[in-house]
Amino acid sequence: MYLEDFSPGYGKLAPRAVLASDAPRLDLNGDWAFRFSPIGLGEPDGFPCPDFDDEQWDRLAVPSHWQLHGYGKPAYLNIPYPIPIDPPFVPDENQTGDYRRVFELPEEWGDTPAVLRFEGVDSCARVWLNGVELGVTRGSRLSTEFDATKALCPGRNVLAVRVHQYSSGTYLEDQDTWRLSGIFRDVALLARPVGGIQDVFVHADYSDGGGRVRFDVAADGPVEVGIPLLGVEAAAATQTFVFDRVRPWSAEDPFLYEAVIATPSERVRVRFGFRTVEINGDGVLTVNGRRIVLRGVNRHEFDPDHGRAVSLELMRRDVELMKQHNVNAVRTSHYPPHPAFLDICDELGLWVVLECDLETHGFEQPRPELWTGNPSDDPRWRAAYLDRIQRTVERDKNHPSVIIWSLGNEAGDGDNLKAMADWIHERDPSRPVHYEADRLARYVDVYGEMYRTPAVVRRIGQGALRPGELFYPLTEGAGDPADDRRNRMPFILTEFAHAMGNGPGGLAEYMRLCEEFPRVQGGFVWEWIDQGLRTTDAQGSEYFAYGGDFGEELHDANYICDGLMFPDRTPSPGMLEYQKVNEPVVIEPGRPGHVTIRNRYAFLDLSHLRFTHSQGELAVPPAGPGERVEVPVPDGVTIQAELAESTAWAPKGHVVAWGQLPPAAPAPAVLAEARRAARQSAEHVHLGPARFDRRTGSLVGLGDRPLHGPRLALWRAPTDNDRSWGQGDAEYWKARGLDRLLHRTVSIEAGDAGLTVVVRSSAANSGCGYLSTYRWDSDGERLRLRVHAEPVGYWPERRFSFDEEMVDHNLPEEEREELLRRHRAPSLARIGLVWHLPEEWSRVRWFGAGPGEAYPDSRQAARIDHFHATVDELQTPYVRPQDNGTRADVRWAEITDPAGTGIRIEGEPLFSLAARRWSDRQLAAARHQSDLVPEPLIYLHTDHVVHGVGSGAVGPGVLPRYRLDVRAADFAFILSATS
Repeated sequence: MYLEDFSPGYGKLAPRAVLASDAPRLDLNGDWAFRFSPIGLGEPDGFPCPDFDDEQWDRLAVPSHWQLHGYGKPAYLNIPYPIPIDPPFVPDENQTGDYRRVFELPEEWGDTPAVLRFEGVDSCARVWLNGVELGVTRGSRLSTEFDATKALCPGRNVLAVRVHQYSSGTYLEDQDTWRLSGIFRDVALLARPVGGIQDVFVHADYSDGGGRVRFDVAADGPVEVGIPLLGVEAAAATQTFVFDRVRPWSAEDPFLYEAVIATPSERVRVRFGFRTVEINGDGVLTVNGRRIVLRGVNRHEFDPDHGRAVSLELMRRDVELMKQHNVNAVRTSHYPPHPAFLDICDELGLWVVLECDLETHGFEQPRPELWTGNPSDDPRWRAAYLDRIQRTVERDKNHPSVIIWSLGNEAGDGDNLKAMADWIHERDPSRPVHYEADRLARYVDVYGEMYRTPAVVRRIGQGALRPGELFYPLTEGAGDPADDRRNRMPFILTEFAHAMGNGPGGLAEYMRLCEEFPRVQGGFVWEWIDQGLRTTDAQGSEYFAYGGDFGEELHDANYICDGLMFPDRTPSPGMLEYQKVNEPVVIEPGRPGHVTIRNRYAFLDLSHLRFTHSQGELAVPPAGPGERVEVPVPDGVTIQAELAESTAWAPKGHVVAWGQLPPAAPAPAVLAEARRAARQSAEHVHLGPARFDRRTGSLVGLGDRPLHGPRLALWRAPTDNDRSWGQGDAEYWKARGLDRLLHRTVSIEAGDAGLTVVVRSSAANSGCGYLSTYRWDSDGERLRLRVHAEPVGYWPERRFSFDEEMVDHNLPEEEREELLRRHRAPSLARIGLVWHLPEEWSRVRWFGAGPGEAYPDSRQAARIDHFHATVDELQTPYVRPQDNGTRADVRWAEITDPAGTGIRIEGEPLFSLAARRWSDRQLAAARHQSDLVPEPLIYLHTDHVVHGVGSGAVGPGVLPRYRLDVRAADFAFILSATS
């Protein structure tokens, strides 16, 4: 059966580039007649015939996915296949959609030859025109053309397409995304005039200020070329054009030229850029002779309402947002995008790693060490592999933004992948080849790894890999590093910093390595956007759905929501962190009263920017790439580098970088010398303005302000990165019972020096906990709390799959073992206090880091200043609720009602602050934001120290320096009433 063979299909024309032609084009998008079957169908019942009656059929928009229009349901899987692993066969339960489109052929077309072009059909399509079968295509995200000439009729024509959810091609498309079916990209009828242009391959190189361009044109007659900006008119296309001076293309300055290529019957326009991609003798990837760093993202095509049917406007918005957030590169994970997306990358400027539509990750599942039955090493699949890479390269070969070809993603290893690389090297030697799973770099030009720790990346940068050494699975190498080819290649992190929920942490550590080691040239955060589908619950509340929300029997939950952008394209705190880490201009303190400004652009000087602060504009010389200058500035200011003029991707005044000479911190709060004695009544202990419960020693009021607490807090609602595929800190915390602490007051001592309360905090059936001593005193107006908390009982070590990778193998053994010990040490989520405040105390002012949330390893985007927000505004709406909203380095905070009535808290030392309308346990139990129901109080957290966030949902956990070990802690707060 055509669904179940190893071939790439039949009837397709040879792939070619997308060309802007003056030949007629008929757009076939719109409403099509549609019939859905939830099971596989046999031979067609006559629906391809022109006179078939489809009046009773439904209507479905093309492009779209049928699951998003009520036919079947979306399903999210990461690694597992949605069908039994039985290649090339598929189950009988195979959703099928029959499509019909009637169109009129314009009279002026006459008998002009034509092709039908499909930009994307998931997963297999069988195509008829006027009852004549044109062929079968597989390769869901790849363009396909069929010769329609003989089947076309004057006037009325009927296009019929049968689309299957599953086919043999499904085994090659096991990408980490929603499984959605249908004709989801554009369909068009293209006239192909006799003597017209079949294909064009532009070769445009840049060197020493000059450029050279050659056009390989496939046409049935004489061809002329014009390049208006370079003064070329009606020249023979067979020559190579050489120019002494041209403006090169780069992601920073994406200057495009346009060529007009013509035969007597057709003219096409091709935009191109002069640029040369090379790997120099030092193993460094260069463009136009300069080293580049890929500060990139992995991008799936996604719209929360339409899945992979993405509009041109949304594509442009993606690129604009990337540029505005200092992202300069995109990996098209894990398939070629809509071709218009690459046009926008050419125009606005992004480095692109263009990936083939290939992933076979599910073959890892039965026996991970063997990848049993993987098509990548099976010669029966060779033609399908080559077909996919050929359709990828031929379609997108003219885009200057595409600087690297990628064979695909997580498809194991094998000779079929080597055959793909060999074909690229023959067809397009101007671009290097990438494929991460070629871990010994046998057939690729760029060495890639996923989710390696900074310690491992450092080792790679040092050129210390030994032949045969692998990090996944972990194996030791032997021999001389000089014999390992990887030590002489550019290195990129194919995926790193898993941006799932709260995080990722440790971004600064990775990007610093790019500055330390020339061959370490950046990478791509996983991923660009949370792929949450906009959904409404039974109560009418809107939320973003993920795996399991549509009743899937097999799913991977919210691993689909792991992006830097929320589904509605609101930047997450992780995006703001990445934006800061990637700034092309570094502004940092220099000599006293000065800042140092360092240009990290590869091609631009600073003349396109203006530098401002609160007192005016700053005169900064136009330092060139890699240069730095030092300029005087007033104390306590934030300096911004802004666009001096509007660009195609941002308005004038857009901030590309900032730095700070922080304002002086206020003097620490102190109590007056006069101390008040604690006195007791029937129910309370009284101390200055405070009242305490006589039985537990808990604070119950400050003056006439009702507040309760504090209680020791050691846990947080786990972040996605805390969970770490069942191996992370969240599991350790749960096993110790930190989410269900019970508190026992050991002693209460009231006297002339104030009040001392000792409390033991531990969980049921747990032998470990904390013993906390709370010492209260007062000067009559304010209340001071000094806390000493220390662990008690047995706290076992924790283990994590990245333990051995967390530290540099080249360190002395003793130092390495000490770092490993620290990494494995028992951990806590926080050491701090939680208070209960009245629900009307919904306003927060603070002096500290802000305006957004910040954690120890994700705080680059925070600056020190005075800030204010409501309690609701402090929350970050992660698709799956989790700990969020912590503000770091707080010196003081005021939590009040709208009239200003409340409390002021001053910390010694600095503390972290969070406030919300629900408890941590309620936060942890919620699946969606719509599940969170406000309680009639405010939960206020004042933490002495918190655990980092890391990237452990897939990658490394929290780096040792940001981990919170089980340890003793001493800290203090001063409380006073506000009015």
